[in-house]
Amino acid sequence: MAAVINADAKAQRPTMVGRFELRRVLGEGAQATVWLGYDARLEREVAVKLMSGEADAVAQWLQEARSVSRLTHPNIVPVFEADRHGEQPYLVFEYVPGPTLSQHLRQHGAMAAHEAVVMMLGVLDALQMAHAAGVVHRDLKPSNILVDASGRARVMDFGIAARVHESTGTGEIVGTPGYMSPEAINGASPAPAMDVFAAGLLLTEMLSGQRLIAERDPYRAMSRTVNEDVKLPASLSSEVDDPLRALLLRAMDREPARRWQTAGAFRDALQKWLAPAGVAAASDAAAADAAHLSSSGTLEFLLRRMRHKTDFPAMSDSVVRIRKVANSENESLTSLSNEILKDVALTNKLLRLVNTAHYSNVGGGSITTVSRAVALVGFSGIRNLAMSLVLLEHMHDKAHADQLKEEFLRALMAGTLASELGSHLNDGEEAFIAAMFQNLGRLLTEYYFAEEARQIRGMVAGGEREGRGKVGEEEASIRVLGLSFEELGLGIAKSWGLPDTLKRCMRKATSPPPARPPESAGERLRWLSLAANQITDTLLDTEPRAAAAKLEEVAKEYTRALGLSPAKIIAATELARQTLSQLATAMSLHFGANSPSRRLLVSAAAEPAASAVLGQAAPQGSADLATLVVGPPGSGDALDTPDTIILTIPPRARAGNASEMLASGIQDITNSMVENVKLNEVLRMVMQAMYQALGFRRVIFCLRDPKTDMLTGRFGLGDDAAGVAARMRIPLKNGTDLFSAVCSKGVDTLIADATLPNIAARLPSWYRPGVDAPTFLLLPLLLKGAPFALLYADQAIAGSIDLPEKELNLVRTLRNQAVMAFRQQT
Repeated sequence: MAAVINADAKAQRPTMVGRFELRRVLGEGAQATVWLGYDARLEREVAVKLMSGEADAVAQWLQEARSVSRLTHPNIVPVFEADRHGEQPYLVFEYVPGPTLSQHLRQHGAMAAHEAVVMMLGVLDALQMAHAAGVVHRDLKPSNILVDASGRARVMDFGIAARVHESTGTGEIVGTPGYMSPEAINGASPAPAMDVFAAGLLLTEMLSGQRLIAERDPYRAMSRTVNEDVKLPASLSSEVDDPLRALLLRAMDREPARRWQTAGAFRDALQKWLAPAGVAAASDAAAADAAHLSSSGTLEFLLRRMRHKTDFPAMSDSVVRIRKVANSENESLTSLSNEILKDVALTNKLLRLVNTAHYSNVGGGSITTVSRAVALVGFSGIRNLAMSLVLLEHMHDKAHADQLKEEFLRALMAGTLASELGSHLNDGEEAFIAAMFQNLGRLLTEYYFAEEARQIRGMVAGGEREGRGKVGEEEASIRVLGLSFEELGLGIAKSWGLPDTLKRCMRKATSPPPARPPESAGERLRWLSLAANQITDTLLDTEPRAAAAKLEEVAKEYTRALGLSPAKIIAATELARQTLSQLATAMSLHFGANSPSRRLLVSAAAEPAASAVLGQAAPQGSADLATLVVGPPGSGDALDTPDTIILTIPPRARAGNASEMLASGIQDITNSMVENVKLNEVLRMVMQAMYQALGFRRVIFCLRDPKTDMLTGRFGLGDDAAGVAARMRIPLKNGTDLFSAVCSKGVDTLIADATLPNIAARLPSWYRPGVDAPTFLLLPLLLKGAPFALLYADQAIAGSIDLPEKELNLVRTLRNQAVMAFRQQT
């Protein structure tokens, strides 16, 4: 049943229109009533405009819906829906609490020149966007401008808007007398200059506090507009100097050809008045400020909106405090620990994270204090985690939680990859923050301005769907927010006091990558950040089947700038994805099967390394480790030549503390064995030390089953460790596959490339369907010369397991500790 709204609507009890609850009347006119409504589905207040049921009114309703649906701008009140409830047509707009400009002027009087001009810049920017979309407002006046809580002007009521140069053919005069242009009164076709005229009248009224053409008789008002030049009121203050007066008079010229031809031209002229060229040219920075004056006002407005959220000040405070003590490795562990402890939520989240399998192994037990976490995980590691968690911990919104998680994962992947790429330059920690914060504007827009973020995504996707050409994210964010994601992120970074080096990294490149690695540490950091973000976006935007080729293209683009081969960049990307998967699990970030974010978490099948080098000599000290990647197919049985060493892709960049972490694990295990710790705990400590120090994708422990005389997987760490362990069944007698042969011979064996035909042919039947790692390490455990257990570890990229002599000896010591633990139990 249609909602019936009559002249006594204010006295009626709230009713429903569609899914919207009508709560109170906001305003009434001859053809429509505007209600404050509530959308229970999205849990937000809205403005609901109910049109009268007359045919002309319905046509006007449809016209308004079409006009506003094309317009997305921070200074335009957007339309959310247009529908009918029975026979009742209605529009649903964003609810903007605040007075109209006419109410504001009645209450406060004339505005200061600077304040009025800045407000008008937003209106003109909105009109310029509307004109570019082919829409002329035709009824710009103070009652059609809302002033929100931050003082921003929001244009509304496009009810009589028309297409540029569209002839109605009716001869009807539309608009409000006193604000209509002379040519509109004479029935000319709609043109942007009509809105420019109204904007000039509007700005003059804002500066003077009084209406310029104030006539009760509408015909008298129209006659004056057509026949008399508009004169500036004597009440204008001295702030309105001669240059500004000239701008106003030009905007209100009776002859359209002598006005500003576009709203954008009028806006630019006002911007120049705010920042005269002579002053702006004093320095490059001042010139940039003048060029972005409108954006600066928009930034301040957006920051004010964010500060109204109770969690934004808390987030900002956490970031500032952590950065304060995280500027160098010379800061004490106690200082960083104390700063983290000031944020209770951050502390709890951090401790939960470092007690997951990915981190807690470094301590050999439960980590219950932040100081212990910092000492074990590392100063840089905790800085990265803390900065990431600050952003995640303060973001809780059920309405768009999935999109928030996706944006956070994008930023986290970029940071993780930049850290991996930068590890060889000792820039890993700063690269992590720089790359992650390049996404700051987009991430915080998603959280604080969810509706605007939705509109931006729709605009980027919609251009392709409707054949209008691709709308870039930067252009879309400028249209919707009034400035780009990048400028918003930089503004927030400035408010947080982040260093200039970091802020420079947040700016996207305007030129191709350099032909050689930059000498400046800051420039190296910037290109690391840019590369990491471009690779992340490539993975997100590319179907998995095409990802490998796209990734190689991007890797080649940055190889000279980073001083890394494409193979190393690709290897770093896979390692970052593995780390990201572990972090996502620890942070409880889960994604649906159709989410593009899963492309960051799930690696495609690794291709055989293109850089395989056959016949290369073994690295010094590793000749007693069987690396079974032998010559061409048919060159013989790999197990008959265990000392043949063939390297594939170069080893990945490693953390400098791998040996120290292994040695620390050995010491912890030794102490545990003295204290008679249970066997299973010792085994887990052995696996944790290997897993953490060497960055394996997974480590599995297999034990002999006396009934079947087979090694079976018992437990493990890493990616799908439980599933892989359940598949592993290795016969110790009469086995013909590679695993059985290695265990029977008791040979420590590294399979560098399992995709080569002569190796692949020897893999057991259970390996390809459920495990399918292209490189793995086998460490048999022997008692009295007979195998009774096996340590298995793998990686996702062929050739990426690298064990120099020192680390190999430490790994063997760990294996021997496991053997000793078994001996103690028997």
